[in-house]
Amino acid sequence: MRKFEKSVKLNNVCYDIRGPVMDEANRMIAAGEKILKLNIGNPAPFGFRAPDEIIKAMAENLTSTEGYSDSKGLISAREAIVEYDKTKNIPNVNVDDVYTGNGVSELITLSMQGLLDYGDEILVPAPDYPLWTASVTLAGGTAVHYLCDESSNWYPDVKDIEKKITPRTKGIVIINPNNPTGALYPESILREIVKLAERNDLIIFADEIYDRLIMDGKTHTSIASLAPDCLCLTFNGLSKSHLIAGYRVGWMSISGNKSNATGYIEGIKLLSSMRLCSNVPAQSLIAPALKHLDETRKLVAPGGRVYQQRECIVKLLNDIPGVSVVKPEAAFYCFPKLDTKRFNIHDDERFALDVLRNKKILFTHGGGFHWEVPDHFRIVYLPDIEVLTEAATALGEFLADYRQID
Repeated sequence: MRKFEKSVKLNNVCYDIRGPVMDEANRMIAAGEKILKLNIGNPAPFGFRAPDEIIKAMAENLTSTEGYSDSKGLISAREAIVEYDKTKNIPNVNVDDVYTGNGVSELITLSMQGLLDYGDEILVPAPDYPLWTASVTLAGGTAVHYLCDESSNWYPDVKDIEKKITPRTKGIVIINPNNPTGALYPESILREIVKLAERNDLIIFADEIYDRLIMDGKTHTSIASLAPDCLCLTFNGLSKSHLIAGYRVGWMSISGNKSNATGYIEGIKLLSSMRLCSNVPAQSLIAPALKHLDETRKLVAPGGRVYQQRECIVKLLNDIPGVSVVKPEAAFYCFPKLDTKRFNIHDDERFALDVLRNKKILFTHGGGFHWEVPDHFRIVYLPDIEVLTEAATALGEFLADYRQID
């Protein structure tokens, strides 16, 4: 019998499917230990639930959505997405340009598989949402990471992007609002990126699933709205904004200049057809969900739960000696920085393991997001303020006398 290992090696990069931190957490849980999971953006375990209108819509549509839909999705869902794209000023999108998916993750992978040959490159941010890097690599391409600048609110470093463009570069990934930093990119930065894409004939892949979770009175600008002459693929969904991560409902809109992308779009159509269709009952929620955004707005407005938890965790983290964090403006993540000299940290994964074993708090180390310096970790601030306070207090106590042994 063939032996299967849990790690796979592609393009000389080793990807651990689970990872030692998650392995240890699972071992501890199996042994009956209680772990505080601050490692994944899943609202349900922390008392969030879908708006009543969404639950009602799902129940009402179950019996009428028992069969396959068109491979791209229900017409009603795609029409609602087209109308939503219009509110974002995304140009040149009709129902045939919209694909529904079992979450955005499926569509990210599909978009890379339809495009890349061995040797092709895609520019991906560092830090990134790691599925992008994995999807590029599994499709046979190479993910080239451009830097986001912590000293500039984690905005993309446009000069770093420019110097990493080569004749092999096929596209650039923009995660805005960003996971893991919670950064919201200004229009001026997006326009600079569009100019680079236009000059170098790059496809823009815009991951915008957090575009409805914006705080501080800011507004989100879709990069596709600034790039009518580029081919843009914009990804969005309901998992985060409508608190239904397990329902698996996402979409992808193809916009802008499609004249030179006939073969690529045909490939996307073929791959979409091969999986028959996405979850049809979940598709039926798209139209009603995009009409019910009030609950989402309340969560991120002053006094709203996500807003207040953001305020709490940022202050608590910045109060810990040797820890600092840039205040996120969107989503529900922050990406704190550790003083590596103070704590003698040279392995951030080991640091995450040490915290897990000593304080039973699980978070993701910065290297998990392709951040090369071992000085960051991501916290999901979905738990309520009481739990976040306990977690930050425990982390402060742990760091008070922590020094990583060489």
